Amino acid sequence: DTAIGRQRRQFHFAVAPENRPAALATLKSESTKVRAMPGNLGYDLWIDPDNAGCITLIHEWTAAEALNAYRASDLFKAVGAELFPKMVGKPVTRVFSATPVGA
Repeated sequence: DTAIGRQRRQFHFAVAPENRPAALATLKSESTKVRAMPGNLGYDLWIDPDNAGCITLIHEWTAAEALNAYRASDLFKAVGAELFPKMVGKPVTRVFSATPVGA
């Protein structure tokens, strides 16, 4: 069952408000490539309408191995190199590893 061991990550970070459009553009340009990677189930960007610098990325993978392959990829490294210098403070990552329960 591919649902066992699903990995969902919520990556929340802040940038200076003037850097948010560039940060979002970087993440959006990555999204199609990430969604095409084996094991990806979702890659969604969220913004806080009350805080012009906040960005949240939620991505989900079929298994830890798929997530780890993404995190080891050149794509992940390139996006990190683009985003981390723009970040204000430390990012917060919440990890959910679970097996969904059918309805």
